[in-house]
Amino acid sequence: MKVLIVGGGGREHAIAWKLAQSPKIDKLYCAPGNAGISEIAACVPIKAEDVDEICRFASESQIDLAVIGPEVPLAMGIVDELEKAGVKAFGPNKKCAQLEASKAFTKSFLARHNIPTAGYKEFTDKQELLDAVGIYGYPMVIKADGLAAGKGVVIAETKEDAVKAIEEMMEDKIFGSAGDKIVVEEYLTGIEASMLCFVDEHTIIPMESAQDYKRIFDGDKGPNTGGMGTYSPSLVFNGDLEERIQKEILKPTLEGFQKDGLDFKGVLFIGLMIGEEGPKVIEFNNRFGDPETQSVLLRLETDLLDIFSAVIDNKLDDVNIKWSEKKAVCVVLASGGYPGAYEKGKSIHGLNRVDKDIMVFHAGTKFGDRNGQEIVTDGGRVLGVAALADTHDEARTKAFDNVKKINFEGMQYRNDIGIIIKK
Repeated sequence: MKVLIVGGGGREHAIAWKLAQSPKIDKLYCAPGNAGISEIAACVPIKAEDVDEICRFASESQIDLAVIGPEVPLAMGIVDELEKAGVKAFGPNKKCAQLEASKAFTKSFLARHNIPTAGYKEFTDKQELLDAVGIYGYPMVIKADGLAAGKGVVIAETKEDAVKAIEEMMEDKIFGSAGDKIVVEEYLTGIEASMLCFVDEHTIIPMESAQDYKRIFDGDKGPNTGGMGTYSPSLVFNGDLEERIQKEILKPTLEGFQKDGLDFKGVLFIGLMIGEEGPKVIEFNNRFGDPETQSVLLRLETDLLDIFSAVIDNKLDDVNIKWSEKKAVCVVLASGGYPGAYEKGKSIHGLNRVDKDIMVFHAGTKFGDRNGQEIVTDGGRVLGVAALADTHDEARTKAFDNVKKINFEGMQYRNDIGIIIKK
């Protein structure tokens, strides 16, 4: 089989790494890929958002399966277009992709199907929103409705912070048209966790749990990022909690898809807050989470291609998905200044010193010279250093021991990845 992965981040590197282990794949492509992905797949210089070019390449190259990594091409309808071109694609269609492309769409879905989530209100008028500042008290959760690369959420501690965030989103357009509509939510307390699920039209199967760390600084301080690290399985999950999530969230979500005519096929990412009242949904995403994928796929033992094929054919229930009992920890190394302005092109040193049993997933890298000898930074999140071990503490120690072997100018990372942080 010929398989094309669309995207060029750490998530796509993890998907490529796992798919490369399948004996059924003859040729693996990635568009556009990155320096790390190039070691296991042929990188094609086409941007993930260039839907027409990706469809052309997939058709001309007789691609058997396209796997869509990022949210933007999904929201643009790349799955629909690939299928029109005769190429099978893994990921939700444009209609279903609204679950991530619009936070208001998801909140309405959750409310309609009685799935536990935070209380919320939508605003399109700036003055009306300013008049409602503090409607749920403080901290005040302010979300740009559309896609904002995982950064469109502000947790405002004071009225001044809230007014500033509203002005930046609706007046200064720091997130472009994503801020034309704002969703305000009540602030949930508890422990944050993530659940990735494989979904077809009849079945929803949760993957192993993971915990993500969104804020840039230790102790969950500072602005939101796309994710500074993860570990799997989450330490907050137990049998009783998983049973509640199955009953109160997963089952009604699948039934809601069926009632609303959302023929969802792909990966559903569920962001959860585990509080005193039980699990509540913070957000839905329509694809593998980044960097949760790096921890979760490290523990997958089943051929990922078999799972993708089963989802597309609506035969997910036929697959026996197996997971390693080992624990995984992934620490993200980010550029100085991220998630704000940052410089690219910084030389990365020490990749050759990393232990052989450590997986370094490239998120924002490229080759810095024509000979392909130097690898340099090319994004906000640059690398994910992932370790697998028998115990949680061993995995955490292995990951951080190897983080210290890598360096580039301005490199920053959190020191508390793998530690439970209650909000």
